[in-house]
Amino acid sequence: MKHIILRKRELSRENFLIEVAAPNVAERFAPGQFVIIRIHDRGERIPLTVADVNRNDSSITLIFQVVGKTTRILSLMNPGDVLLNVVGPLGNPTEIQKWGRVVCVGGGTGIACVYPIIKALSRAGNTVLSIIGARTKSLLLLEEKIRAVSAETFVTTDDGSLGEKGFVTDVLKNTIKKHNDGRDISLVYVIGPPVMMKAAADVTRPFQIKTIVSLNTIMIDGTGMCGGCRVFIDGEMKLTCIDGPEFDAHKVDFDDVIGRLDMFKGKEKEAYACFLKQKGIHD
Repeated sequence: MKHIILRKRELSRENFLIEVAAPNVAERFAPGQFVIIRIHDRGERIPLTVADVNRNDSSITLIFQVVGKTTRILSLMNPGDVLLNVVGPLGNPTEIQKWGRVVCVGGGTGIACVYPIIKALSRAGNTVLSIIGARTKSLLLLEEKIRAVSAETFVTTDDGSLGEKGFVTDVLKNTIKKHNDGRDISLVYVIGPPVMMKAAADVTRPFQIKTIVSLNTIMIDGTGMCGGCRVFIDGEMKLTCIDGPEFDAHKVDFDDVIGRLDMFKGKEKEAYACFLKQKGIHD
């Protein structure tokens, strides 16, 4: 099976959308799941959450941010190019049922991850309040799509270039207060950078609102064999790829997650700088 890139769109200087032929994934995908892709036979394995599925042409939509060598190579690919591997769907699907009033929070590329969850929760009869945020207006993803499937949508940007100036956690605090100090909120979903998810968990914890986060960015192998995605949930070690990627936010050891992600940043920067130099690219 050839995983051909069917369509590509540059969403901003940093963010790209590609639609890839992946019949096996498109047929079985459920919200909350992810794929592992590899560009070529010596390429890095990277996890990407499926943002949407087109069952008419058996394709999946992947949205990613250029943060290093592999994502930069991916951003330079075009329709007609082929990815070596698209493995999935992996991970446990989101538990979709009629909860009541649900708040869904997406930050950065986490907006693309939370979008299929918002759609599914709305279809299940929930009242979904969506909060999405980015550093600046050009990096905000899928605003219109999310508005179309949400009862209310709130937008924030760090610099105030769109929506409310500030962070998604500020709006989350206000939303909790507005709804009877959280007593009228059944569930909160949060997907974004680990620091943001940790902050959101700190907001909801005092109100004892059930809060779910997705730790998809930490994975490497995706099948439980490498152990690189281990996390501590209420003191017990779990593997994100097979036990998650979603966990109770109030039980996640975020300091451990953030610390281990930081361990690789030096090597990632070194590999990226070497690639840019080899290709003569000035970033």
